Amino acid sequence: MEEIYDSPLKLHSISMHDEYKDSTHFLGLAEIEDYSSCGMSLRLFLLTLVPTKINLGVGAYRDDEGKPVVLQCVKEAEAKIAGCDFLESVSSAVSSKLVEESVKLVYGKNSDIIKEGRFAGVQALSGTGACRLFAEFQRRFYPESQIYMTDPTWSNHHNIWRDALVPERTFHYYHPDSKGLDFSALLDDVKNAPDGSFFLLHPCAHNPTGVDPTEEQWREISYLFKVKNHFPFFDMAYQGFASGDLDRDARSIQIFVEDGNVIGCAQSFAKNMGLYGHRVGCLNVLCNDAKQAVAIKSQLQQIARAMYSSPPIHGILLVSGILSDPNMKALWVKEVKAMANRIQSLRTTLRKSLEQLSSPLNWEHITNQVGMFCFSGLTPEQVDRLLREFHIYMTLDGRMSMAGVTTGNVSYLANAIHEVTKFG
Repeated sequence: MEEIYDSPLKLHSISMHDEYKDSTHFLGLAEIEDYSSCGMSLRLFLLTLVPTKINLGVGAYRDDEGKPVVLQCVKEAEAKIAGCDFLESVSSAVSSKLVEESVKLVYGKNSDIIKEGRFAGVQALSGTGACRLFAEFQRRFYPESQIYMTDPTWSNHHNIWRDALVPERTFHYYHPDSKGLDFSALLDDVKNAPDGSFFLLHPCAHNPTGVDPTEEQWREISYLFKVKNHFPFFDMAYQGFASGDLDRDARSIQIFVEDGNVIGCAQSFAKNMGLYGHRVGCLNVLCNDAKQAVAIKSQLQQIARAMYSSPPIHGILLVSGILSDPNMKALWVKEVKAMANRIQSLRTTLRKSLEQLSSPLNWEHITNQVGMFCFSGLTPEQVDRLLREFHIYMTLDGRMSMAGVTTGNVSYLANAIHEVTKFG
């Protein structure tokens, strides 16, 4: 074939056969179907026209009509930033403000950690982005390490650390018979893990089980971590939803810090501010001193630079505006408590409704568990019957999003659950 680089005019001398040859790049790649239980549940729900259908697969808050909520504090923050010039030079300063205010929710507003600058914090793309950033950080600086996850955990945790090429192990957490915490087995696994292991923990409102250790149990876990020199990484996606109190929901982390553990923490404002589409989160790593904090922050920023460069600013302005304004923050705290109270109220109503139907099963776990989710104990066969016969959609493991339960559908839900479980 004639040389084509001497002149642009010779580009036309390429043969028609070469010019239109099919590319062989990426041939043979198969489509990835979303066969995850949550993804399938959502698609089927959207396709269903039955008016009594219920979506219990959603992982975000809904009001008592089953609709997404825009919090009043978010509306006020939107009004304040309306017309702002989103300049390049603003991004770094606003992001720093977001980090500064976010870590106060973790360590406490008067914490010496914050006063002394003993943390490395960066803004991340919600909780998922914060976890992914830390997973990459772990792989880069502890390439021989693995991550221990609760059994079960949020399904995307597996994807995040797998894609970072960090081997995964599980440790005991949920007891299927009691539908509570398998505490003794958990402690055994922590004891038996190699010294200096990395553990992924849920500080509150565990996803998917809704089962949290008590404060005394957290103290025992923290003590063991200190003895074993383990590194706890907390994924705090639902702060405020466990108890309705933001400080109380961060207590587990503060126990670890008080015991002298070095920790990492991912935060998300997708659920507790209703900002799922804005992808606002924070990653912070506790450090020995301010000098180490500067070094670790620079490493995190370098990793983030290669992943997504810099985050979008609109969501950062909303969250930093709410957290730094005393009046808007007070309003947010009030709204978080109202969301948590609604969910807890529906837990009580659902349990009472099942008991009034003379269900042969014990439903105490519905009110013993906390947060967004209830690990119902329903079998995959029972979940399938709820879908086919009653158009009630949840994940196959029986996880119900309590945010999808309303005063209008709770009776229908209880009757349907009773129907599929009354014979055991």
